[in-house]
Amino acid sequence: MTIDLDLDAYFERIRWGNPNRPTYDTLAGLLSAHMACIPFENLDVLLGRTIRLDLEGLQLKLVQNHRGGYCFEHATLFAAVLEKLGFQPVRHSARVVLFVPRVAAPRTHMFLTVGLDGGNFVIDPGFGALAPRVPVPVAEDALLYSEDEKHWLAKDGQYWVLRARTGEKVIDCWASTLERENLVDFDMGNHFTATYPASPFVNRIMMRAFTEQGRITVMNRDVTTWHGDESHSAQLSDRVALRTLLFEHFGFDLPEVESLCVPAIPEWR
Repeated sequence: MTIDLDLDAYFERIRWGNPNRPTYDTLAGLLSAHMACIPFENLDVLLGRTIRLDLEGLQLKLVQNHRGGYCFEHATLFAAVLEKLGFQPVRHSARVVLFVPRVAAPRTHMFLTVGLDGGNFVIDPGFGALAPRVPVPVAEDALLYSEDEKHWLAKDGQYWVLRARTGEKVIDCWASTLERENLVDFDMGNHFTATYPASPFVNRIMMRAFTEQGRITVMNRDVTTWHGDESHSAQLSDRVALRTLLFEHFGFDLPEVESLCVPAIPEWR
């Protein structure tokens, strides 16, 4: 996975010029820089494009073309970077339980764990708006604060559950047994997520980017801009407004979105 990785280009993309020793500080710094510079977005799914998980395709899209992606893309690229630097990331899948109970949730999320002398940590750059910007220790109810959110893992039977606090709310994000997955398992999950007719990614716009003041999230037409704990809500008027938003806040221009098909937005079908 790391033979053809262009580390210099990746470091330029995430504006990284710090030491690269396989330490906690490097891991935490890389994760924060990656998430600050590479957004979360599912526009290629809505455009009917194949979501590539090979390293050549990931570097072309996320690094050279300054695009974003979703969990499979983020985690696969970040794992390759970590391996190149001497870390030993383990790839896992999870059941997303934000909107459905665990028994109804397929394993369609990809994240990593990394073991260091200080313990084992969850690394999850591709979970969208609720993704932790810092490594989360794999320890029951161990809290770790990150700016306006805090994340921790809780044990529920055989599952580890990632929880996040936003304001006064505690949200269960995903559940995983933390078993090691094979690469082919993510090919399966990626194909299902990007093509299954009932998949949320096939039906909705879902995006997140970090800004100097906070972050911006998009769910279909709803745009929420966060400045610390304060938020401002607005609505996209049309596809041209979406293209403008991408250029101003997500760091790329994508003319094709002016003909985007979004099943959840009736007039955009």
